Amino acid sequence: MTVTDLVSYEDALASYDPVMGLEVHVELGTKTKMFCGCSTELKQDANSQTCPVCLGLPGALPVVNEIGVESAIKIGLALNCEIAEWCRFARKNYFYPDMPKNFQTSQYDEPIAYNGYLDVQLEDGEIFRVQIERAHMEEDTGKSTHVGGATGRIQGASHSLLDYNRAGIPLIEIVTKPIEGAGARAPEVAKAYVAELRELIKALGVSEARMEMGQMRCDVNLSLRPNGTETFGTRSETKNVNSLRSVERAARFEIQRHAAVLSSGGTIVQETRHFHEEDGSTTAGRIKDNAEDYRYFPEPDLVPVAPAREWVEELRRGLPELPRLRRKRLKEEWGVSEHDMQSILNAGAVDLIVATTDAGAPSDQARKWWMGELARNANETGRGLDALPITPVQVARVAELVTSGDLNDKLARQVIEGVLAGEGDPDTVVEKRGLKVVSDEGALSTAVDEAIAANAAIADKIRGGKVAAAGALVGAVMKATRGQADAARVRELILEKLGVEG
Repeated sequence: MTVTDLVSYEDALASYDPVMGLEVHVELGTKTKMFCGCSTELKQDANSQTCPVCLGLPGALPVVNEIGVESAIKIGLALNCEIAEWCRFARKNYFYPDMPKNFQTSQYDEPIAYNGYLDVQLEDGEIFRVQIERAHMEEDTGKSTHVGGATGRIQGASHSLLDYNRAGIPLIEIVTKPIEGAGARAPEVAKAYVAELRELIKALGVSEARMEMGQMRCDVNLSLRPNGTETFGTRSETKNVNSLRSVERAARFEIQRHAAVLSSGGTIVQETRHFHEEDGSTTAGRIKDNAEDYRYFPEPDLVPVAPAREWVEELRRGLPELPRLRRKRLKEEWGVSEHDMQSILNAGAVDLIVATTDAGAPSDQARKWWMGELARNANETGRGLDALPITPVQVARVAELVTSGDLNDKLARQVIEGVLAGEGDPDTVVEKRGLKVVSDEGALSTAVDEAIAANAAIADKIRGGKVAAAGALVGAVMKATRGQADAARVRELILEKLGVEG
């Protein structure tokens, strides 16, 4: 089904009620894998970070990564979950080329964290509570590269290459309970939930949660039921969606697709779906297995995990301020509107602004530069703010130079341009480009005299009481000084020399 085959979103919601389930996989930032000592460092030679354990060779025995367990407990606590006093791993059996053991070590009916919730804030300020079914520990698979085809998928490829460096990297899978009652806002709720979860994971320090790098990815389960009914419809599962915008688009597309199928008398197939970034559509993957098809059974090579209550409470006491509460506090401290705070969050600028204020900049100056000049550069270059080659300390120094009068805003923008171009820190750029504000009274006085002499008609208007015309003379002086004069002082000197009250 293509985009043109869909019913409108409004028509879909007029007849059907969407129910969602979101499964988010978070790749933990541990130094070693979940069940062996192999490094998790990225971008190494293919299959160079493997061992008998993560390759599933006969006789190799796994050992649980303690930091992986600790990270799972932290995530569970932050999601208001109950932490199991006793849990164990299970084998999830299925054959796939990038599963070297032909089973995934995961958790099934006894997860480490369960029965929680996460409150998320929608764009209009409404709070929507998403109930959490479970958060459990497991391992990632290897990576398949399909060669010879036009799409990079297995269909049409001449052969496939397997890299097992990623096999065994620790994952936490966070599964929601069915999300009901969102109605037309279901796609927005999905996006807001994943965004809030990403901020929480980053705040905990257990993962960088970079979706574009696969460190966090979302499976969007969606079904429709006729309005006024309670029985869930057949669900589809759009796999491995890796951006906030795509999560929203995938949910919206599936609502429209399901409605089109059901309205035409068709039947929804329980299957996985692939999301296509170019047009926001999904296409069929494989028929979706039920739990019994995986033949789960307890992992015989790993002992159960029984976290001591003292340890759990110690981790609870060590949790950082949670993102939504932190944003509320910062919003009040910065004196910004809800809309402005949402814009800062959407831009990924909260931590950068905080770091810039910590480095000594006033919060309004920190917001101004990150949400203004730097956000513009990020948009033009297609990068995130945190990927720009400038640090909060450097932005704070630019703000300091403006506050001290050494730079005006125009010059400050040039300094930032120089830093981004790799010309050095702000002071070095100022020195190399000769960008300091001209504050020498003698030089300013001369420049003003020359501007008055060259624009006698305008000077006469000012003497006649048209003070607003002084702006033209200020502009002339600024041009003559390459924008390096203090505009406010220039205006004062013009009016003084022409004998006009400001």
